[in-house]
Amino acid sequence: MTFEKIIENIDTLPPLSNAANAVRSMYASGLEIMSVPSLVRVLESDAMLMANLLKVINAPFYGLRQKVLSARQAVTLLGTHRIYMFVVKYSIDETLKADTSVYGFDTKQFNELCHLQSALMFQWYSRVNDSEVKLLSQLALIMESGKLLLANEVKKSDYIGEFRKAFNECEDIDKFEKELLGISTYRISAELFKHWNLEEHYVNTLLALDYDEEKLKEINFDLKKYRNLIDIIRTAINVKEVLSEDSILKASKKVARMGLSKGIFEETANKIKDAYFN
Repeated sequence: MTFEKIIENIDTLPPLSNAANAVRSMYASGLEIMSVPSLVRVLESDAMLMANLLKVINAPFYGLRQKVLSARQAVTLLGTHRIYMFVVKYSIDETLKADTSVYGFDTKQFNELCHLQSALMFQWYSRVNDSEVKLLSQLALIMESGKLLLANEVKKSDYIGEFRKAFNECEDIDKFEKELLGISTYRISAELFKHWNLEEHYVNTLLALDYDEEKLKEINFDLKKYRNLIDIIRTAINVKEVLSEDSILKASKKVARMGLSKGIFEETANKIKDAYFN
């Protein structure tokens, strides 16, 4: 298994679903002119998509004060930008259909992990910079897509046991993945997003997660900031630790290095942790 082989497989992947492409077209036209009735019709045209959407957004960690029962209500409460990314996430999952048990998570748990990452970004960073949180919470929701592709490759191989053992023993996920492939799965996510023509800023931010310190010095301020914010979320919630006391502490130290409030971050992370685990 090599990075080149994975890239070859990406090139053969089909396009995202009709629903995802329809919503992406609306999104590309601009949120300010996106037709809510048209968006609702797209959601209602796919029963499985709608059922999945309602199940996810009614989870306690999303913090909604009322139960969402319809597509229109979902769009009204969450906004078009978050609905757009939910649809893209569902389409990616359906296209890749990965067995994530190699990471010790079943499919439902892995999906919840991704939604927890997005929820943490949205609930925390909306208290810091409301104008940037939409983009970042969208990316947080789908940034682990590369792990789905890697899981598929591992399941097809004859060294599943070796992978699980090495993964369970590793302390640094990125280091483990780079020793395996030469790159992390965030680079694979970036290549997936290129294949599906998703937003360029998603691709660039994920690529920056693989940069060394020297290359990070060369990128612009905004990209470095987005990269560091995404790094905070993946530190707090990842396939080794989901909002553990240690992972929240490590993430909050990175928050402080950005000159942001550790208190606000830790309060938000612990609130989501309580809602998810209790």
